[in-house]
Amino acid sequence: MAAVDVIVNNLVALWRIPAVRQHYPWIFLLISAVGSVLKELQLVPQTYFSSSRNALNVYFVKVSWGWTLLLLTPFVLLSNSSFSRSVSFLGRRLLSLAVATAVWYVCTETFFYIEDVTGSCFESDTLTVVNLEFTSKVACRRAGFHWSGYDISGHSFILAYSSLFIMEETAPMASLKTASLSALPRMVLNLLYVALNLIMIMWVWMFACTSVYFHDPSHKLLGTICALLGWYLTYRVWYLKPLSPGLPPQRHPKEQKQHA
Repeated sequence: MAAVDVIVNNLVALWRIPAVRQHYPWIFLLISAVGSVLKELQLVPQTYFSSSRNALNVYFVKVSWGWTLLLLTPFVLLSNSSFSRSVSFLGRRLLSLAVATAVWYVCTETFFYIEDVTGSCFESDTLTVVNLEFTSKVACRRAGFHWSGYDISGHSFILAYSSLFIMEETAPMASLKTASLSALPRMVLNLLYVALNLIMIMWVWMFACTSVYFHDPSHKLLGTICALLGWYLTYRVWYLKPLSPGLPPQRHPKEQKQHA
């Protein structure tokens, strides 16, 4: 496991660089804007990832929130329990997962609703003949027809939001070197941390693929902006208030006393 320790130390060192954490959220806006221009100018050749049936999209992106929670929930429990095992403290930290899930659910359902109320059912993807019998996307597609509405990019939203969520909740790893963890919890925590960083890389890559291959520019930019707002309003505004889940812990009590 020495190799894993080296990888973890390098990842921790990377995320401790202030500029990395400060600029990471805005990378998504940059990728979305540049990718949209490349798509409109048709400058990117078709590849394996230009098909929505690629394995990463089918088995990971379409269930990306599930993967995020599957890896992040045990990480949050293990990492935060090294700071405090208080039930109220751990409960507040787990509440951040519930809040993020609520943000994900409200945003995605809103996107579906907007696409429904702004769309129409067409006989084919040429969008020439309207079928007035079907007034919802689900019913239209079940009948084998094509639905066209204002489709805010759920992929742009969930991939950016998941990445920012993971960035925030893995921050305690930078202070866990002095934590008194036994061998097994330490190994599990390290493996989860590496897995979470790998999945962040995957989310950024698939976000870039979405930007250059799918959706209209405004659909992608709006989805990205919703992700940034969801992250900013929680971790940069609400979580700074007393009545909130609070920010992930950054230092152990002993370290806090040393820096006081």
